[in-house]
Amino acid sequence: MKAKLDLHIHSEQSPDGRMTVSEIITQAKQKGLQGAAICDHDRFFAGQSEGEDFLLIGGEEFSTPYGHLLGLFLTEPIHEKTVPDIIRAIHAQGGLAVLAHPFEHAKTPDRFEEIVPLLDGMEIWNGRANRKNRQANRQAAEYAAAHNLPGFGGSDAHLKQEIGNGYVVVEVESLTIDNVKAALLCKDNPVRGRNGKSRYVAASQFTRRRKTRAKPRSYIKWGAFAAKCCIEDLLRK
Repeated sequence: MKAKLDLHIHSEQSPDGRMTVSEIITQAKQKGLQGAAICDHDRFFAGQSEGEDFLLIGGEEFSTPYGHLLGLFLTEPIHEKTVPDIIRAIHAQGGLAVLAHPFEHAKTPDRFEEIVPLLDGMEIWNGRANRKNRQANRQAAEYAAAHNLPGFGGSDAHLKQEIGNGYVVVEVESLTIDNVKAALLCKDNPVRGRNGKSRYVAASQFTRRRKTRAKPRSYIKWGAFAAKCCIEDLLRK
């Protein structure tokens, strides 16, 4: 069977996330997905589960000097601090370490060279990555191909409207964690997606301010950012 998996979604446990786990599952199924990974910002998601029609993958999005790193198929929290130690801890749990949206900020590629041998893959489509650098996903795909890394896809959804904006398609006999994990290490899995709306990025930034009880000045700054995002959406039509 073919399974479409969105491998980068944020729940309400992220400072800028709004969705409950049940909302994520419901929306993902409505979008025709067979699985999703919840990767909150520096917060472990422990609800990994498998069923006949949907696979929920435990994960975390780690903030590192190299950018964001996804730990997929995690079963317990990771407390290591350095990137090599974090990746070793991911592997010790049988998880996969995937560099997320590596060129979102048009980073120079040579900065990743020392950790490439440790990675299990690279996110070559992220539904939000092209907003700041319009070539971000293309650059990631080219870099992954040049370094023989499997490609991964995720929406980076913080709102339900974004779920399914990025995904990978794998071929598995049945929808189990072990089957999907093994299939993701193939280097020819189709990765698909579409660019998300900038206004949803603005909405998630508003959520962050509300949750952190930001000062009024921060909301004024947000207003200017939200206006910019709306203009970006209009220009893309």
